[in-house]
Amino acid sequence: MKRPELLAGRYRLERLLGSGGMGVVYRARDLLHEQFGEPDSTLALKVLGEHLSQAPDASALLYSEFALTRRLLHPHVVRVLSFDVDTHNHTAFFTMELMHGITLEQLLKECSSGLPWQALQPIAVQLLEALAYVHRQGVLHGDVKPVNIMMGEQGVRLFDFGLGHCQAQIEAGLPCLSRERINACTPAYAAPELLAGNALTASADLYGVACVLFELAHGKRLGGRRPTERLPRPWQLPRHCWTALRSALALDPERRTLSVAELGEAMAGSGRRWFR
Repeated sequence: MKRPELLAGRYRLERLLGSGGMGVVYRARDLLHEQFGEPDSTLALKVLGEHLSQAPDASALLYSEFALTRRLLHPHVVRVLSFDVDTHNHTAFFTMELMHGITLEQLLKECSSGLPWQALQPIAVQLLEALAYVHRQGVLHGDVKPVNIMMGEQGVRLFDFGLGHCQAQIEAGLPCLSRERINACTPAYAAPELLAGNALTASADLYGVACVLFELAHGKRLGGRRPTERLPRPWQLPRHCWTALRSALALDPERRTLSVAELGEAMAGSGRRWFR
């Protein structure tokens, strides 16, 4: 189905920026802002993918992601702007800031041997600060992976909360997307308990972000492994950072003995030392 070039008589779609398990994101211009002389009217606009856009609750599902992300105001989390429905085309969408830069997935393709510690540390600290903030707001991301993390002049931006969870929204009666409805899980970054069908937790987010950091340091994805297998320390990581990261990478969630915030403290070189 061809996407209309103009939504709500206001947003002109220019080009595709990316697509994921449930959504499609376009670069767009806000024609209303242009009429009032706004020098930069560009933004990002997200709609549901075709397989979900036909669902009876499509608009509510997309609004749920918008409402969840709107709760988050942090320099390293994407900022959403507004939600709308184009009634003529029966298309729900929301707008957000247009982020400039490259995803960590693109960065990893350019750094096959991993990043040196001087480049890795600020990325790790900013990403962990963002995710720790998200958790403090009662939100779980649910899909932390390199393609959902942008790196630009202003640092890291964590985005795409389409598989996120917010208990406050559920208690308020807002719909949420069941993970069983779409096959959006990326096994390389999904905690074993998620792959087994268990509920999303902060510990699962911790595992996902730890997999991203391991890949940034090592240059390669963390492959399948046995519970008794000992992971090698990437040479770029200081020993105290590796001890904390290794704990976050435990296959058994009971052995992930730290929080996202505490992993951030270790990466920043402060806080508790995670000796084992």
